Amino acid sequence: MTRFTGGGQGNLCLGGHDIFAAVRENSPTGEFVAKINIEGDPGTSTVRLCLTGENADWFFLEGQNIRLNSSSTRGLDREALGSILMAFLTCYEDDIVQSQYRIMVEILNDNDNKPRFVERTIQPLYMSELITVNSEAFAVKAKDADGDTILYVLDHMSPDASYFRIDFPNSGKVTLDKPLDYETKTQLEVVIYAVEMNTKEKFNTTATIIVNVVDGDDMYPQFLPCTLISPGQDGTICTNPLYTVNITEMEEGSVLHFSPGPVYAEDGDKGIQAPLTYTLLSGDDEGRFIISSDSGEITLTRRVKNRLLTPTYTMRIMAAQKDDPKKYTVAMALVQVQAVNHFPPHFNKTTYKGFVLENSSPAALVSTYGNDVLVVQAIDRDFRDGVNPRVTYSLQPKSSGTDLYHITQEGIIIAKTDLLQPYSRHILKVLATDQESGETAQASVDIEVLQKGQSVPRSQFGEERLFSDVDAGLAGGIAGVVLLLAIAALCLFIRMVRRCKDGRHGPAERGSVALGKHPNVEPSSPRFSHREP
Repeated sequence: MTRFTGGGQGNLCLGGHDIFAAVRENSPTGEFVAKINIEGDPGTSTVRLCLTGENADWFFLEGQNIRLNSSSTRGLDREALGSILMAFLTCYEDDIVQSQYRIMVEILNDNDNKPRFVERTIQPLYMSELITVNSEAFAVKAKDADGDTILYVLDHMSPDASYFRIDFPNSGKVTLDKPLDYETKTQLEVVIYAVEMNTKEKFNTTATIIVNVVDGDDMYPQFLPCTLISPGQDGTICTNPLYTVNITEMEEGSVLHFSPGPVYAEDGDKGIQAPLTYTLLSGDDEGRFIISSDSGEITLTRRVKNRLLTPTYTMRIMAAQKDDPKKYTVAMALVQVQAVNHFPPHFNKTTYKGFVLENSSPAALVSTYGNDVLVVQAIDRDFRDGVNPRVTYSLQPKSSGTDLYHITQEGIIIAKTDLLQPYSRHILKVLATDQESGETAQASVDIEVLQKGQSVPRSQFGEERLFSDVDAGLAGGIAGVVLLLAIAALCLFIRMVRRCKDGRHGPAERGSVALGKHPNVEPSSPRFSHREP
């Protein structure tokens, strides 16, 4: 309130009028708003001015000037107060109201706000991988309290920006730019800017949009284990396995345990896992093999009459989606029929004694007592001569000096003589494996390295010489190429002899090759029996 004192006659409150003014938001305290015009001589009588109304506290009077009444804790904010402040100026003369005028002050906008995204438009999204390219994926929206025009920009440095594009920058609509694939990527992340387009400050804000890819039914079933076609290719493209199993002529009514196993397929859409049904397309041999439509388990219903006539069976197995039979896959299964295995292979002694002479040549055969060639061979009583052509030999990695020796598939040990030191001793572990049944036998070989010129002992306490029909000269220090040629000739000779034996005994003696021992192959029994056709 302001009081004027003056003399004279007449109404000093007359001559005023409604006040229209403007002030910029965030203006400081005391900012000039408007001037008051009242007629008359202010010294002739007492005049009092008073501010009232809803927004009167935003102003104060200083003489005939109206000023802004803001503070450090209460700034003039257009976004909070609105665009217009209204108050009344009342003029009293001798405490009697003489006139009243309106005060309307426009708050001029100042660009003091950044755009803000509408929260509901930037929440994590769930999007089907089947959505078509060039269709609208989602839309974002931002608001600016100052009313500025907003422009939307995709941050091309964000992890998955290549999947999207914005065709109309002021729309906020985001378009899918390349196909989604749940099997390759299940979650995408993209950053979008909201930028003021019509201001010099160009205030902006960002939002990170998370897109969760939802699996669509677009993949075919796959038998497991599924092998990738080649490194670096799409991980969803792979080949079905070949399932194998061994059976015997005596088996029937048993569930087959394949390798790799079990026979199992799953929907290629990992997020859907549609149920599958299994069918034997071919190879069931008129019901000899049946398959469970739900589990894929294959059962042998009746025994094989003659494994010489049908040594193998090949089946084609189909797995298809129950709700969409057009989505299917096919795998092959191989059933190999074997003779019953009664005896495992075994060595006729637990430890063999070997000698090798110090030599500058690269290789030499290991000999035994009497300077005979040492042959470490397992016996299999399922064969008439005890020789199983499907037995292979290997040196166990844990043996001492394994890298200094090599064992052939005939059981002959070759030493790398140029790497050996005289008076050294090596203990080798030899493993014999029946490739048909998977059964194994082990033996040790104790090898002494003799000094050049030292004689090989003729016997151990009168022990009879072994394999005396083998040429003893082969165990000597034959040098270089001559020795290697002799070794090759010997190995070739032994293989030819065994092939002849195999031919004499026929296919029934040889059996069929399997990928390892399987539960469906009968274990060895203590009774003695030969394999007969």
